[in-house]
Amino acid sequence: MILYEYPFNERIRTYLRLEHLFRRLGELVPSESALSHHYALITIFEIMDVAARADLKSDVMRDLDKHKNVFNSYRGNPAISEAALDNIVAQLERKFAALNAVSGKSGQALTENEWLMGIRSRAGIPGGTCEFDLPAYHAWQNHLPADRRRDLERWSATLAPLAESIYVLLKLLRDSDVPYKVMATSGQFQQNLPQGRSFQLLRLRIDPSLGLIPEISGNRLMVSVRLMRHGADDRLQPSAEDTPFELTLCA
Repeated sequence: MILYEYPFNERIRTYLRLEHLFRRLGELVPSESALSHHYALITIFEIMDVAARADLKSDVMRDLDKHKNVFNSYRGNPAISEAALDNIVAQLERKFAALNAVSGKSGQALTENEWLMGIRSRAGIPGGTCEFDLPAYHAWQNHLPADRRRDLERWSATLAPLAESIYVLLKLLRDSDVPYKVMATSGQFQQNLPQGRSFQLLRLRIDPSLGLIPEISGNRLMVSVRLMRHGADDRLQPSAEDTPFELTLCA
C-alpha cells in the first residue's frame, strides 16, 4: 500500500516538510559518495531555511507541553498503565528540555560558520558550487568519506533536538486514530467532517497495483479525494472507476 498524507494546517505542513528533510539527511550522511554528501549539505541548508520561521521552535515546544499535560490527565485511570504513562511523559520532557536548551532558532549556530555560509550562498546558483567557484569546498569533497561524514554528523547534531521533537509529535498524531475502508465512487470521494473536532492530518493508503494517484483537498468542514491515472502523454487523467482505499483522520 502507498501512503499519502495531507496536512490540514500550516503547522503540520511544516512538520511534515521537516520530517521529509530529516529522513533524507539520515539516508545521505551514511553514504561513502561525495555527491551524496554534497546533497546532505544541501539538505542541511534546506532544513535551516524551514527552521528559520520565527515561531517554529515555540510551536514545537508548545505541542510537546500540550501532549505532556494530556497524558498526565490520564493518571489514575485503571485502564491505562502508569508505567506506560511515565515512559511517554518522560520522553516528552526530554525532548522539551533538549529543544529549550538550543540557543535561538534551530540551526542558528551553523550561521556563524563562514565556510558553510559561503557554500550556502552559492548553492542556490545553478552550478554555483563548481571547483573553480569554491576550491575549499572541492577540497572537502575529496576528503576521506569518514572525515566528511564526521563533519556532517557534527553539523547535523545542532538540528537533532528539533528532528527528535518533530518525530515524536508526528508519531503521536498518526497514532491518534485508526484507518477505515471507504469507496471512491467513479473515482470521487467526499466526506463531511464531524463538527467539534479539529482534524490536523489525513492519511490515505491505496493499492499501488491500481496505478491511481489521489489528489486530496480539505478544510475544517470536509475532505475531497479525486483519483487520477498517469497517462502515456505524462498527463494526469481522472479515473471513473469505483475504487476502495483506506482513510485515517488524525485530530
